[in-house]
Amino acid sequence: MTAFRTECDSLGALCVPADAYWGVHTARALENFQASGIPLAAHPDLVRALATVKRAAARANREIGALDPEIAQAVEAACQAIEAGGHHEQFPVDVIQGGAGTSTNMNANEVIANLALERLGFERGRYDQVSPLDHVNRCQSTNDVYPTALRLAVSSALTGLLTELGPLTEAFAAKGAEFAHVVKVGRTQLQDAVPMTLGQEFTAFGVTLAEDMARIRETLPLLHEISLGATAIGTGITTEPGYAEAVIRHLAAFTGLDLKPAFDLVEATSDTGVFLLVSGVLKRLAVKLSKTCNDLRLLASGPQNGLGEINLPPRQAGSSIMPGKVNPVIPEMVNQICYAVAGADVSITMAAENGQLQLNAFEPLMGHLLLTSVRWLTRGCTALRTHCVVGITAHEEHLARQAARSVGSVTALTPYIGYAAAARIAKQALETGSNVADLVAQAGLLDQAKAQKLLAPVSLNGSAVTGG
Repeated sequence: MTAFRTECDSLGALCVPADAYWGVHTARALENFQASGIPLAAHPDLVRALATVKRAAARANREIGALDPEIAQAVEAACQAIEAGGHHEQFPVDVIQGGAGTSTNMNANEVIANLALERLGFERGRYDQVSPLDHVNRCQSTNDVYPTALRLAVSSALTGLLTELGPLTEAFAAKGAEFAHVVKVGRTQLQDAVPMTLGQEFTAFGVTLAEDMARIRETLPLLHEISLGATAIGTGITTEPGYAEAVIRHLAAFTGLDLKPAFDLVEATSDTGVFLLVSGVLKRLAVKLSKTCNDLRLLASGPQNGLGEINLPPRQAGSSIMPGKVNPVIPEMVNQICYAVAGADVSITMAAENGQLQLNAFEPLMGHLLLTSVRWLTRGCTALRTHCVVGITAHEEHLARQAARSVGSVTALTPYIGYAAAARIAKQALETGSNVADLVAQAGLLDQAKAQKLLAPVSLNGSAVTGG
């Protein structure tokens, strides 16, 4: 049979499993919040960030004389164990919760307190010796701890996303170089346009994603403006003199980040603008990444009755009824990740707008969706690169045939024969299937050699053409 211990809060007594490091506040949260079934432990970046914030607070409180050195040392050691990846299973509270993250903060306070108690030789639950509130939460409030931890967690997650997005952009760039010689027909509005190279198309995929890497990097310093010391609503009530400066200094040292205090702590306590900004950047990346996957699926459509310009690596059998069918499953998976990120942005927008007065109660939803979006995008970038992009090949003969008979090349002649004449030639070429250069020469608009030179692949891809 499971053994229990009894713990009390302002609502009364409650039984807690004797072997749990969490306590009564977490137990109540487990009863009250069963929305998603996803525990805090599913976001290890957030759990580690909470522990780091608590460690910085203990160090600062010890420094200013607000916490007994022996207790502070035990609290710091407990926090370091969590930062190292231990005891994450002790964070079972649902990610979707009321209370603006209070249950998350208390889950951390209780686990850290009980770990510290063990280090000091006491039984779990002996809060007269190490208290989750009076010691671990000293000079703090959920309202400055939770958003600070969330900023650190999102910053860490974004850094991880950048480490996967970078190689993906490089993989597209490598394909751009590999396909630099492959001439094809470009398209606008799904209609034939002018010639280009397949290399230019793939290079553009890489460039557009690299732009989003720059946007992500621009958000990081904003995430590093924190509100520790604000406590409940930004006035700093219950803090000790010197705490705010000390806790930010220690947190910066622990994280290696250039952390700065928010300009106005009252504003910072109620404002969630940075999470809106990050969500917007993630949505922008998702939309562009999804567009890229759409293009890959279109270019690979077929294999016999689609565009058929490229071949995606076959990853698995595509049908339970059609033998031999192979689907573009990796881009399809990434598409769905991107749709989820775009949907999360709507939810984050609603949550940010609906915060009232001095606090936004809906940061738990924002945090969960942001961290989930970043994690999914990170995994999607890895899969797209390793299972798709690096193995793409070009259907070169097919592309060459299409480019050779494309009337879109007549665009190159407009500076020499005029738009109206070029339009007539294009229409005639489509109706008769004749060669554009032959039609231009037959009409006496240019001599055959000049027309052929202007319509050569090297000329059609932006190289200047001079001479007769």
